[in-house]
Amino acid sequence: MPESVSAAVFPRQPAIHSVVSVALSLVALAACSVILSISAQIFSGSVSSRSLIYRLAPLPELPDPAILAAGIAAPDPSAPGTVNGRVTFTGTPKKLKPIDMSREPNCAKFYNGPVPSDVNLTGPDSSLQNVIVYISAGAPDENFTGPVVQMKQRGCRYAPHVVAVMTNQEVWVQNDDSVTHSVHPMAHLNQEWNRSQPPGTPPVVMHFSQPEFIRVRCELHPWMNGVLAVFKNSHHAVSDSNGAFTLPNLPPGKYTVTAWHETYGTQSSEIVVGPGESKDVNFSFKVLPY
Repeated sequence: MPESVSAAVFPRQPAIHSVVSVALSLVALAACSVILSISAQIFSGSVSSRSLIYRLAPLPELPDPAILAAGIAAPDPSAPGTVNGRVTFTGTPKKLKPIDMSREPNCAKFYNGPVPSDVNLTGPDSSLQNVIVYISAGAPDENFTGPVVQMKQRGCRYAPHVVAVMTNQEVWVQNDDSVTHSVHPMAHLNQEWNRSQPPGTPPVVMHFSQPEFIRVRCELHPWMNGVLAVFKNSHHAVSDSNGAFTLPNLPPGKYTVTAWHETYGTQSSEIVVGPGESKDVNFSFKVLPY
């Protein structure tokens, strides 16, 4: 074939193409060599196919512990905790005489039988009601931001019998009866006063600037009495009919929790509340029948 025709049909390849072809050939030869070596080892039994796979495909690296830690939210060191508990008694509670309302028929008509005293209320499973539970040490003072608290004169009794508030928090005493009452907070650290409250008149407003346990009386009906506890912070509660109480929103720290009952005195317990922790604190009063 003439040289001119050969050049037209089979044009010459550039030199770089030859180099690439040689390189690919060498790679192919190396791959074949590796495959033949692996096959020989597997057939000879000197190594397992699984171990060879592990050699050829190394295990993935474990994630950096710092990266893992960053994805898990650490507990907030300032998260408030909660104290929950129950107040009970052991022994035989005092038997108090029923309230005699015979001198005030407008009061007696609310009841079909003897009226029990509010001073010593007990419940199921030896529970003790109307116990004031509060943080007596460790909690900082607070500025009052709470709502108005209602205390009613109804059926010639104070309801609720025990009220706990903050300093300067208003307590509105409303007369729901058809007879005249008086409101007499028997304060010692705060100013004492006594005010008449005829039926249908606006509420008598009480508020006190100093922390104190204050007896509240009606001087026209001597059996009418209640307790107003004034504190410098919001960490206080009154046990319910099951003796239960809750003190929420406590900053982490060390505290003294105190339980006060108007007949059986006080008890205290020192605790440490961690961030976001729910702590159980129970009190048991030993009572006597006299």
